[in-house]
Amino acid sequence: MMNMQMKTINPKIAIEYLKFFYPPLQKEITQLSVQDNFAGVIQTTVDYLKKLLQESKVNIISHHIKLMDWLYRNGNSYVRDIIENLFVRSFESFKKHSKIQHWKLLYQYMPISFQIIYNEQQKQDKIFFGK
Repeated sequence: MMNMQMKTINPKIAIEYLKFFYPPLQKEITQLSVQDNFAGVIQTTVDYLKKLLQESKVNIISHHIKLMDWLYRNGNSYVRDIIENLFVRSFESFKKHSKIQHWKLLYQYMPISFQIIYNEQQKQDKIFFGK
């Protein structure tokens, strides 16, 4: 039981990892963390990855997706919910705003857990919104 608690990452710890994972965003992440705005921090990372996508830096994006998957797998329920609802949800926007070959590469290198969540979100959107 004690070991399980040690492995669970809460938003404050996740933010420290994200500062390390995203050096160019460190100042913005720090500002948002002072406000306890974990969702804002995740949105900032999404916006950064969208910028990288415009620059066709698929390998870098793929690396960052894997880092976020690590946080997801080790995060507490709040961290996991925010990552699912902001980070993974953003993949649809990535798909719409990227070249088809870039999207296929990203999807291919996406961790299975994120593929499953993304596909489930797409099914739910189709049911609820007819998308």
